[in-house]
Amino acid sequence: MAVDRDAPRRSMAGRALALLGAFDADHPRLTLTELARRADLPLATVHRLARELVSWGALERDAGGCYSIGLRLWEAATLAPVAGRLREVALPFMQDLYEATRENIHLAVHDGFDALYVEKLSGHRSVPIISRTGARLPLHSTGVGKALLARADPEFVRRYLERPLRRHTRYTITERARLVRDLRVTAERGYALTNEEMTLGSCSVAVAIPADGHEPPGALGIVVRSVRTDLHRLVPDLRAAADAIARRLDDLAHRSARVT
Repeated sequence: MAVDRDAPRRSMAGRALALLGAFDADHPRLTLTELARRADLPLATVHRLARELVSWGALERDAGGCYSIGLRLWEAATLAPVAGRLREVALPFMQDLYEATRENIHLAVHDGFDALYVEKLSGHRSVPIISRTGARLPLHSTGVGKALLARADPEFVRRYLERPLRRHTRYTITERARLVRDLRVTAERGYALTNEEMTLGSCSVAVAIPADGHEPPGALGIVVRSVRTDLHRLVPDLRAAADAIARRLDDLAHRSARVT
């Protein structure tokens, strides 16, 4: 994790944000010492800030002295527009897809260089995968990520390809020319495919939620076991759901505009 070497110059708000930013999917529970190291802050400062954040509810401290993200912070995060309107609109259509497939159903948005997963549905029969609601995964190795990347602004795609592309499995596409071709095909056919590029044993199909002349508000995807290779049969239902989500979002936007 990158740390800020100018920590002493940071404001109190900046230090508090650095403390909260020390947590991630791989580090959901941290000791005071680990917090100080990951946030690059003095131990005394972390102790004081942690105490204040616990009192507000942004952090929780367990009996063993470890800290984790608190419910008050989670409650505030649910007010973010992407976690509100998009998720609320998409969820019924995601439930329909799950009932029809019994597979992992994903809703993700483009945030920086990542696909941010805002909702996930799965069941006992679904293939185990690493994604979870609130997780960030690379755009180039996930179905929803490729669907978003294929519709992104060309300048953004250029900057994305200038970065080192991490290889998650031996099937991850990290060769830039090959990824460009894959994104071109994705844009032409209207849906993205992956084959064990993020996790061995699973493949995916995803579509961007339509948007008139703009980057899509998100992408909808289905992840299945690699032995079930007929992903193309899932495309019609996936497209129908994405189109319905787009229409519902458009209706809500027009209704809101008339009110204002």
